[in-house]
Amino acid sequence: MPAPKKQPRPVCARCLRPMPHCLCAHVPRIFNRTRVLILQHPDEAKHPLNTARLAAMGLQNAELLIGECFPQLDGAIASVESAFLLFPAKSEDVSQLPSMTRPEEPSLLIVPDGTWRKARKIIQANPMLDTLPRLSLPPGEPSEYRIRKAREPAAVSTIEAIVRSLSLLEPERDFQPLLNPFRVLVEQQVRAMGEEVYRRNYQGRICIDPERAKT
Repeated sequence: MPAPKKQPRPVCARCLRPMPHCLCAHVPRIFNRTRVLILQHPDEAKHPLNTARLAAMGLQNAELLIGECFPQLDGAIASVESAFLLFPAKSEDVSQLPSMTRPEEPSLLIVPDGTWRKARKIIQANPMLDTLPRLSLPPGEPSEYRIRKAREPAAVSTIEAIVRSLSLLEPERDFQPLLNPFRVLVEQQVRAMGEEVYRRNYQGRICIDPERAKT
């Protein structure tokens, strides 16, 4: 007789993590004046380490859209006084943005979520994005994403990029609690793989993945 099929583990409908590892209890609810719009490539939506979803869950003024082509972008951009694309190619330092905007004016920060190749694909599929000013993060602390390989030591996850951007745009607010579920997620993954596997594959060396940008 064939072996019975293994039943899939129950998954949280909100954070999409397996129920024993649900992160919802760790997600804060933080007000942000700058609206955040995350454009997530469909491949990233299925990834178990989906930090963009955690960012959207924790911010009061944020939205996560999944796809490659987003016809609603024109309306979203037209509804604000200023819109910016968080993408490093030919970009301004995000720390300069407060001098370029006024707090009383609604602004929009658009964040592509995916590998560099997939993020560029999203930009190419949505020509409106190519008309926006581009922003990049200034040098900062190393990423806490110690279970993900990256080309550059300065690379950060999507949720870290959003926290760093909002902290510069709205310095009067504390966005660090947004990282709480992300840190729990990292610890869960380290425990799942085991300390020995983690040390052998991730600890004490720079890991290389030429494709991965943010997740």
